[in-house]
Amino acid sequence: MIKNEKIRASEVQLTGIHGEDLGVVSTTEALSMAKKLKVDLICTSLFSSPPPCKLMKAGAAKQEVQQARPKSGKQEQNTKVKEIRLTPQIEEHDYDTKKNQAYKLLKSGKAVLIVVRIQGKEGPKAKELLERLLKDVVDVGVKQTGIQLSGKQAMVQVNPL
Repeated sequence: MIKNEKIRASEVQLTGIHGEDLGVVSTTEALSMAKKLKVDLICTSLFSSPPPCKLMKAGAAKQEVQQARPKSGKQEQNTKVKEIRLTPQIEEHDYDTKKNQAYKLLKSGKAVLIVVRIQGKEGPKAKELLERLLKDVVDVGVKQTGIQLSGKQAMVQVNPL
């Protein structure tokens, strides 16, 4: 949120205090109107030309920003990560079951953490298994992290599309 003298555009699309459209005016004229009315000139978006600006009280602008924040926080909390565990010696039928499970979770909008428990020198085999599973769910998910090999497990996180 950019306000008052920090707005660098030569012209702005101005909206009044009560929401009325005042048209395209020069930035200096808009600033003088804001000072006359004892309010702030607030730019709502920088991605259009001329940028849309509003005349509003400073407290109202802060309140608007605060109301927008909790909504975005709730949306981020809804993405849950479900864990699916495998072993490198998995049978074909069991692999299909785990693949279907991952597929369903990704389709429903949940992220999946695929973990392969390893012992000894099973690292390359576990990595192969994860790559195969990633290829099978590529149409519903995209990997967030690369395949991570560490000590007793190999894992990769897949996010829904």
